[in-house]
Amino acid sequence: MGLMDFVKKQFIDIIEWTEPGDDVLAWRFPTADLEIQQGTQLVVRETQMAVFVHEGQVADLFGPGRHMIRTRNLPLLTDLRHWGKLFESPFKSEVYFFSTRLRLNQTWGTALPVTVRDTEFGAVRLRAYGIYSYRIAAPERFYERVSGTRESYLVGDLEGQLRSTLVTTLADHFGESHVPFLDMAANQVELAAAVRDRAAPLLAELGLALEGFQIQNVSLPEELQRRLDERIGMGIVGDLGRYTQFQVAQSIPLAAEQGGGAAGAGVGVGAGIAMGQAMAQAIGATKPAEPASRDAAAAAPPTGAATPAAAATLICGRCQARLDRPSKFCPECGAPLA
Repeated sequence: MGLMDFVKKQFIDIIEWTEPGDDVLAWRFPTADLEIQQGTQLVVRETQMAVFVHEGQVADLFGPGRHMIRTRNLPLLTDLRHWGKLFESPFKSEVYFFSTRLRLNQTWGTALPVTVRDTEFGAVRLRAYGIYSYRIAAPERFYERVSGTRESYLVGDLEGQLRSTLVTTLADHFGESHVPFLDMAANQVELAAAVRDRAAPLLAELGLALEGFQIQNVSLPEELQRRLDERIGMGIVGDLGRYTQFQVAQSIPLAAEQGGGAAGAGVGVGAGIAMGQAMAQAIGATKPAEPASRDAAAAAPPTGAATPAAAATLICGRCQARLDRPSKFCPECGAPLA
């Protein structure tokens, strides 16, 4: 670099960052063709922190406020040793800003169902989704393990990693807690708190703090959900016989409207009675049967006694005609009957 290039070179008086949006987590102050001079002012706003990196290593961490950079390792304009290098600094220093604001309303969800063993339903596949919030708590660790020397690091660059961590932690908790599905759905606040406590150390390793974790819904696949709805409905019905009578009574006005007056009502009543009889038979089939021998003994006529049908049948002595009802004369030949 010649003398004219040095004259054209700009010196940094103030180092600061005004965040242009909500999607930037880390930003490197541009130092190309710029020199950080002795006494440069470093302005760090609220919800920001700055990391000073010197020769590839984290040298210092600055919180909110105005700071004056004074270090013997920074290029000095009055240092005569730079004349031999044509004012080209042999050291490289960089400043990285980190936004420590809360990142709210970050969504997560199970892309695929999580298969767990439920104590009540057996093996089931669960789905869940919700929101979470986080912030950068340790900028130096986030710089070393995540953002590095990139010019900027965005929220979207970290979203997939965080979502996978949370879903994996949730699946592990499902499998280890042995909590029935119905209890999970009824205690989502407690479930979310347990998952947050387990996931927080994993995010801390990246320099992040998990500030909030919420479960908005835990559900079964549609087919299992329909079976659960049917089971809940049967529990609500209670007395199946009374429910059948209620359904029949409800169907009579509808049948009258659709089937045409009294005739339709009669059809509706007949269908309702048939349905009621069928269900009553189904219910009765589940009851223990009485001993068959006792029923048969009660129904059988005494030994030697004629059955009612046999006692009512007469035979004409002349024409051998069979008469189904008592009479004094044979209707076939007119012979008197004894």
